[in-house]
Amino acid sequence: MSGTPPEPAEDVYEPKPLLRNATTIGLQAGMVGAFVSAVQNALGSHSRGAAGFLTRSGGTIGTFAAMGAAFAFTESAVANQRETNDALNGIAGGCAAGFLAGLRARSIPVALGSCVVLGAAMGTFDYAGEIAGRSKEEKEEKRRKFFKSVPQPVHTAE
Repeated sequence: MSGTPPEPAEDVYEPKPLLRNATTIGLQAGMVGAFVSAVQNALGSHSRGAAGFLTRSGGTIGTFAAMGAAFAFTESAVANQRETNDALNGIAGGCAAGFLAGLRARSIPVALGSCVVLGAAMGTFDYAGEIAGRSKEEKEEKRRKFFKSVPQPVHTAE
């Protein structure tokens, strides 16, 4: 017996921590929202001065934070439920974040449209990332599975 532990198989799914991911991404997205709010405040004409950062455009901070947290929570929850890391997790997370963006506009059609757009964008991004990290053999195998092969004609004995 050797002293090295056996390496885990690559196909084993490792669960994602829901709350930690949601909190981390929510805080990071909130910081992006604070930057956007500061830019909105600086470029807008108003008489509130620096306080406009929170009073006029402060809702942007909360919206960005909520969208980030919703994305991370939903993506992790779907991944944990399905026990896979693939583009469908990103689609679900993007849809949740987009739906929140649409709710800020107070319109269900906008919320559904945002769900579709962000879900498609995140799904495409995740899928492209999956493909880019593979070897030539893995890419060729995926291509063969995706495209059907032309069946060979059946020859009868004459």
